[in-house]
Amino acid sequence: MPTAPNPFVPSPSLLDYVRPQALAVPGSGIVEVMNYGRTRPGMIPLWAGEGDLPTPAFIAEAATRSLAAGETFYTWQRGIPELRAAIAKYMAGLYGIPEDPERFFVTGSGMQAIQLCLALTMGADEEIIIPSPAWPNAAAAAQVLGARPVFVPFAFDVAHGFSLDLDRLEDAVTPRTRVIFINSPANPTGFVAPVETLRGVLDIARRHGLWIVADEIYGRFYYEAGEGGGDGRHVAPSFHDVMEPDDRILFVQTFSKNWAMTGWRLGWIEANPELGDVIANLIQYSTSGVAPFMQRAGIAALERGESFVAHQIERARRGRDIVADGLLTTNRVRLARPPGAFYAFFGVEGETDMRALALKLVDEANIGLAPGTAFGPGGENFIRLCFARGEAQLTEATNRLATWLTR
Repeated sequence: MPTAPNPFVPSPSLLDYVRPQALAVPGSGIVEVMNYGRTRPGMIPLWAGEGDLPTPAFIAEAATRSLAAGETFYTWQRGIPELRAAIAKYMAGLYGIPEDPERFFVTGSGMQAIQLCLALTMGADEEIIIPSPAWPNAAAAAQVLGARPVFVPFAFDVAHGFSLDLDRLEDAVTPRTRVIFINSPANPTGFVAPVETLRGVLDIARRHGLWIVADEIYGRFYYEAGEGGGDGRHVAPSFHDVMEPDDRILFVQTFSKNWAMTGWRLGWIEANPELGDVIANLIQYSTSGVAPFMQRAGIAALERGESFVAHQIERARRGRDIVADGLLTTNRVRLARPPGAFYAFFGVEGETDMRALALKLVDEANIGLAPGTAFGPGGENFIRLCFARGEAQLTEATNRLATWLTR
């Protein structure tokens, strides 16, 4: 007969059988605050990395037409040829690079692009260097693989904002290092790597035989004076400006930010065509490709969406100034006007627990910000506000926050 369970011995949990790497991935500090405040009447939600505009109708209609035409079957792992050609033309226009569709691979979001790039370049017990504070998902993706993120802190001062010390970056390289992850313009800091810094990072990668994963998804959200891209459109400095064709650089991109398509989960990888079969296989064994009707929407975004992107950028530029001007008058914030992306990342005099502050602002000011603790080492004394919003909403949110800070 089976032995009766001993009521004094606790039964094992299913969690006891889960891989330690999966258990170790931290919960999102951003989502915690969102869940705490999302149902509050009158809440102004500036916690997430997205704007408040829905996807333009001409993009959604392209997907609808594709669905109506029956494009609901398996498709190319690398992406439909028409979308890859559209991406190649778009990127050639921005950066003056050759228009080569064989360099581009469609993914189910920028996040999947990062996961695939890491699967391509590193594995268990190896290391990825990430300047920090940083969007937490890249580090978490490495941890799921059994790899270890190594954080290199940004320097910060109010006069100059965030900067990256290349000596400190190179000091972090060990025999286990495989990847340097560079996000520029950066979430959450707004850091933009100058061309000299990008060249320095590339030199380090070359000396040590490392890969670079370049997350340049905010490249269009760049507010400083400078040269335009290959077709005159304004872009932030890029590894495209300093690389050679055989450099070990993988670019990740997304439709989410430029074209208000965060919910679509559509992105791409740019890589040397020599890696094409490997990347296509990784896509095959993860999602087997992106739905063709979503890819039709991506084509519409690239071919018809430039005026919308320009509107988004100008809207964010105005939002940045509304927030910075309003908060700096309180004399209680440590804030450098960010040169890129669409986040204000600032400290608050007298506040040391940013998780508690974010929850308190939900309760007492009815605004939602993301605690800097969600962004890893170096973020503990900061809080993030997304300013990709309309003027009226940002003005109200800034007034609420300034009133709370000066009460």
